Amino acid sequence: MTQPAAPRPTPAPVLPPENRLLALLRRAGLLDWFLLGLVAAVVLAYLVPAVGSQSSVIPWKLITTVGVALIFFFYGLKLSLDKLKAGLRNWHLHVVVQLITFVVFPVLALLVRPLFEGAKGAQLWQSIFFLCTLPSTVSTSVVMVSIARGNLPAAIFNASISSLLGIVLTPLWASLFLHTSADSGHLWNLAASLVWQVVLPVAAGVLLNRRFGHFAEQHKGALRISDQVVILLIVFTAFCESFEEGIFRTFAARDILLLSLGMIGLYLGIFGVVWGLSRALGFSREDRITALFCGSKKSLVHGSVMASLLFPGMAATGLLLLPLMLYHALQIMLASMMAQRMGRQAEELPATSAA
Repeated sequence: MTQPAAPRPTPAPVLPPENRLLALLRRAGLLDWFLLGLVAAVVLAYLVPAVGSQSSVIPWKLITTVGVALIFFFYGLKLSLDKLKAGLRNWHLHVVVQLITFVVFPVLALLVRPLFEGAKGAQLWQSIFFLCTLPSTVSTSVVMVSIARGNLPAAIFNASISSLLGIVLTPLWASLFLHTSADSGHLWNLAASLVWQVVLPVAAGVLLNRRFGHFAEQHKGALRISDQVVILLIVFTAFCESFEEGIFRTFAARDILLLSLGMIGLYLGIFGVVWGLSRALGFSREDRITALFCGSKKSLVHGSVMASLLFPGMAATGLLLLPLMLYHALQIMLASMMAQRMGRQAEELPATSAA
């Protein structure tokens, strides 16, 4: 009796060219609604700068202040003390990631300082240095490590610790090399703002984690969207003030292009440093991936918040955020492609050699 012929596999549907383009853009992160929202916020600020400036009747300062406090409260609510204690065991990895984030980045910015000449160059360098002092992201780092099949618990620990360290180290670096409001006359105001808007909300969230932490986990998608909305408001008001004061009039399209190329170089340079250092220290593949994606990221959330705290009322805040916004977009696009490639490589590795 003859065996029935095996059914032929159904061929994958061929997408039309426009659908393939959309799929590629979505895979690269270019269709992320938040990135599109950032572009829209800047365009809107350019068209109607008076709406978001200090002269507006809308109480933007109060709205963003409350929003910032809520961001950090819910961030603390998602932090478990037990998980943080367990994460301390892999201390070699944590030291490398935090040194890259808070030492190597700022030192690189200081080394290129002589390349920026004149008043315009000094403004750009200050913006780049501010970017280099910021902590790593939380959600993006963890997601990329998960896609690349890295050490996920260590990624969660490092991203969380980086955010907490940034509360202290970012203002410290900025006060040493930037013209912030943290002089003798405003130091206590800055400290009070950090305490009320950042430290106390985080502490309150951590203390309430055992009772309400499940709420934050259940609604983390909605909380992430609310965080992003607050950041969009901060970016919108910052650029409104900058356009109102004419900060960008001296910068041509060529300057923005060179800045974008510089951000690409910074990201790839840090990526190479972390990769070489983690291999030299004998990290496992999973730990190398965690070091790469946690050590090369910079947080737009913390950058927007710290800019509003360290430079209150300054029209140059929009310019200060420009390199950070470019770096944020680039790190999502480049990291997503790298993470997906590493994830495919991990699936091809034998189980015995995955480490």
